[in-house]
Amino acid sequence: MEFKIIQQSTCCNPNTGCCEQDLPVAVIGAGPIGLAAAAHLKERGVSFFVLEKGEISANVRSWEHVTLFSPWQYNIDKAGKRLLVNADWQEPQGEKIPTGKELAEDYLLPLSEVLAPNIYTNHEVISITRDGIDRMKSTNRSSQPFLLYIETPNGLKEMKAKAVIDATGTWGNPNPVMSNGVWLRTEKELASSIDYHIPNIEANEELYANKRIAVVGGGHSAINSLLNLVALKEKYPKTSISWILRKNRVEDAFGGGSNDELAARGELGVRISEYVRNGQIQVITPYHIRRIRKENGIVLESQEKVLEQFDRLIVNTGNRPNFDINHELRSERESITEAVPAIAPLIDPNAHSCGSVPAHGEKELRQPEPNFYIVGSKSYGRAPTFLMATGYEQVRSVVAYLAGDKEAAENVQLQLPETGVCHSGTGGCC
Repeated sequence: MEFKIIQQSTCCNPNTGCCEQDLPVAVIGAGPIGLAAAAHLKERGVSFFVLEKGEISANVRSWEHVTLFSPWQYNIDKAGKRLLVNADWQEPQGEKIPTGKELAEDYLLPLSEVLAPNIYTNHEVISITRDGIDRMKSTNRSSQPFLLYIETPNGLKEMKAKAVIDATGTWGNPNPVMSNGVWLRTEKELASSIDYHIPNIEANEELYANKRIAVVGGGHSAINSLLNLVALKEKYPKTSISWILRKNRVEDAFGGGSNDELAARGELGVRISEYVRNGQIQVITPYHIRRIRKENGIVLESQEKVLEQFDRLIVNTGNRPNFDINHELRSERESITEAVPAIAPLIDPNAHSCGSVPAHGEKELRQPEPNFYIVGSKSYGRAPTFLMATGYEQVRSVVAYLAGDKEAAENVQLQLPETGVCHSGTGGCC
């Protein structure tokens, strides 16, 4: 399916005051935030197309067995909801907490159908630039349209846009097991014995049953994995479960507990603390992994102690953004978190939980490259404090600005549940 770009004369962009071709807005990524951006563009009558390297909500489907922390009311974008209601969609019960599968099938897939035919699956963006110039050229730069290079099943394709919203997220680009953040060749060689997500243990019992399993990480993803292993251990008692953390005290990983406004998230900490106390989970903390190697299993080393040998690792240490497609654009990221610079202090996990991140929008997300935005979990870099509701407000504001509604763009509002401690759950989006 080819997307036809309609070349008109020129039109005046009310935001920049300069004239440019009447081109659509490109949205990269057909996950929750990308589809929300498309919904706002459609609602405002702004032409757009969405490019997705796999299938609709492919990342969400990879953790479809996981239950989110937040109920439906926090997981549905307002513009998306309005479009779906007009299409006779049956809205899920607001207080019910969905699984990844339900999020995809009951919301994201129906929304993609409303946004069709402007969504292109199996279209992987490999680079974004300005038409005819690289990042070094400044003369008339903002008047040149964006040019996207895309790998498709039928070969290389080029598409032009007047603005680009990068909603590619961080899922699928995990942090390594090493405490210093470095990927070693030895870890890559052990890839078949390492999970970098919350695995579907129930569906793959043979990989974990009666095996020596270590879970690395101190966030809610790690706790989810541990709880699934405990359930497996009840069926296969010889299963050995170790929990490896960098925290000084394991109690620091239990989170807000009963004080968490998201009850499902608080319950995780309550349950895991019980299993730690009764000895079903062996806790090793603080432990800073310096080396990993294979020797009758997986061996982990710190400066003081060698842990041996594990049959399998579950590494839930978060994700990091990949900026390869942005290389020829003038984009910036904060030096510590790799977040969009202006929002880095707002989302610092040392000072903020998911629920205490202040509202932010187009103004904070601006890049040196006019009309290019990084949104969603990728805008947070490595910070694990992202919630879908935050991303929905980001794209609402960005689209309002692109549509010329500066007042709406500047009026950012966000109501999030309070929580004591927050780490990313399933890809930092729930």
